[in-house]
Amino acid sequence: MEQQISWVTEGLHLLGSLFLLAIGLGFLAIIYMYYKDKSQTKQAIRHNYPVIGRFRYLFEKQGEFFRQYFFSQDREEMPFNRAERSWVYRAAKKADRSIAFGSTRLLETEGSIMFMNTAFPTLDTDAAPPKPITVGENCRHPYTTSKICHISGMSFGALSRPAVLALSNGASKAGCWMNTGEGGLSPYHLDGDCDIVFQIGTAKYGVRNKEGHLDDDKLMEVASHTQVKMFEIKLSQGAKPGKGGILPGVKVTKEIANIRGIHVGEDSISPNGHIEFKDVGDILDMIHHVREVTGKPTGVKAVIGDTQWLNDFFDEIEKRGVHSAPDFFTVDSADGGTGAAPQSLIDYVGLPLKEGLPILVDTLRERGLKDRIRVIASGKLVTPSKVAWALAMGADFTASARGNMFALGCIQALQCNKDTCPTGITTHNPKLQEGLDPMDKAERVSNYNHYLHYDLELIAHSCGVSDPRELERHHVRIVQENGLSVTLDKYYSHLNK
Repeated sequence: MEQQISWVTEGLHLLGSLFLLAIGLGFLAIIYMYYKDKSQTKQAIRHNYPVIGRFRYLFEKQGEFFRQYFFSQDREEMPFNRAERSWVYRAAKKADRSIAFGSTRLLETEGSIMFMNTAFPTLDTDAAPPKPITVGENCRHPYTTSKICHISGMSFGALSRPAVLALSNGASKAGCWMNTGEGGLSPYHLDGDCDIVFQIGTAKYGVRNKEGHLDDDKLMEVASHTQVKMFEIKLSQGAKPGKGGILPGVKVTKEIANIRGIHVGEDSISPNGHIEFKDVGDILDMIHHVREVTGKPTGVKAVIGDTQWLNDFFDEIEKRGVHSAPDFFTVDSADGGTGAAPQSLIDYVGLPLKEGLPILVDTLRERGLKDRIRVIASGKLVTPSKVAWALAMGADFTASARGNMFALGCIQALQCNKDTCPTGITTHNPKLQEGLDPMDKAERVSNYNHYLHYDLELIAHSCGVSDPRELERHHVRIVQENGLSVTLDKYYSHLNK
């Protein structure tokens, strides 16, 4: 007994000594930080308020992360609020997507949209799957799909290897296409054997020669993959119109450098525009060239801003003939996503989709080109209601990047450009990638896309149409400044006068 008491006493003495040591080390650390802060002049807060001033930078760094959990209401956070993210998470996990008591969405706020239910909703027995649509009917290898929602451009580089693997396999399970983004075609895009849209950015990664022009041999090599169904020439991107892609050097690994044809560790900065383009005729020349070389549907992606070029573009198509038109036009939104971009462009340049999409669709209809050029809408279309709105406005397809990132597990930590993504989606840090199981996340991507279509059909059937693509502008009302709503056809007719 005495020996046991002795051991306990010695243990307590040891704990006490360790405690005193910890206090001493902590005190020394505080003294060190105090003198370190007072002796530096780069950060005024730390100099004037040594030690405690450090918490300001800690809170600033962590504020973006914690705000979404503790301080923001369900519908107020940007760029995506908790209600939107929650729906995607539940859909991806095949969890219950119903809610109780009532909506937290304010229906009287200006700009709110509401779908008009009918007294005679479409019954399950009358419902029909979306009709197949063919893109590039006159190409040697046209592309046909019945899926409405697809995965927008995200390059290997902006995304990690396991993230691209998960998206590729998820797209295959869902039956939708996956856009490569401008970073070129990697083995991970091909892994899932899904349909692929190859994006040709301004730097032409993966299909460029040493001078930065198209290399037909490399173009043919990409086109030889049966998974590659279409080619998209990117003119501009929603989050940074007028600026090329930006991949910070910290994310340029040896593998990514080899695929892109650049140097390891150096910032990957794409030109502001294609060096071949001086006028709209040059755009049509490249569309024709890519389509002839590959035999596959070829289109363009752009943010709508100044519309003069758009009118000149369609004038040139009328002059050359309808065969010269792009097979599709992806219209991006000024509030689209990116891995990295100057804030001045993200916040202030380009039109949001609510204006850009109707401008494009109405112009195509006026020119008699709507059936020739398929419209793909992109930009924050992560929920069924947003997709239904885009279809009602005249889109044939929608494409989402960030919606599928949420399905992968993205928590909107806003670390995409820093190689510190906590979920492993946008980082090449092996430690951070360990928690992202490609096969598990592929299932979630597939689930998300399944329920995106399923709930889209719920909205369409409530409006009395059997196919979501039958939604028209008169099926949707939008709240005006006075708190009352009008149908979208009247609303946009008024705006365009």
